[in-house]
Amino acid sequence: GGRHIANDQAAGAIFGYCVGNDATERAWQHRTPQWAVGKSFDTHAPFGPWITTADEVPDPHALDISCSVNGEARQNSNTRHLVFNVWDQIEHLSKAMTLEPGDLIFTGTPGGIGAAMKPMRFLKAGDRVRIEIAGLGVIDNPCADEA
Repeated sequence: GGRHIANDQAAGAIFGYCVGNDATERAWQHRTPQWAVGKSFDTHAPFGPWITTADEVPDPHALDISCSVNGEARQNSNTRHLVFNVWDQIEHLSKAMTLEPGDLIFTGTPGGIGAAMKPMRFLKAGDRVRIEIAGLGVIDNPCADEA
């Protein structure tokens, strides 16, 4: 962690990497210009299945990433296509806040989200979302209505 971490020092601030699902409740996301609430529901950031330590990931900008919903491919890309690479994100965020051990940074998502489809397709109860990042593992989560 740390504060004001230079881009060329960012790799040293990272303990490890894992798979995460940046789930969004679109109706809540669009209620205000700030998207945070739509991404902040209690169950909306599953991650895992473990943490792969940074020394085991030679280049975090060279990992295939995919997402499927109910077995249908929705996203296929590579982390080299991130809008902001991992080092840039660490440098930028550490200008605004102190990064602490245990902090998680979700780096964004590849093209293929349901809101960009025509017609739009949103997750519903009963759907299963499977996300895989090469070398980091797979998470597979069901969607359910809140009890």
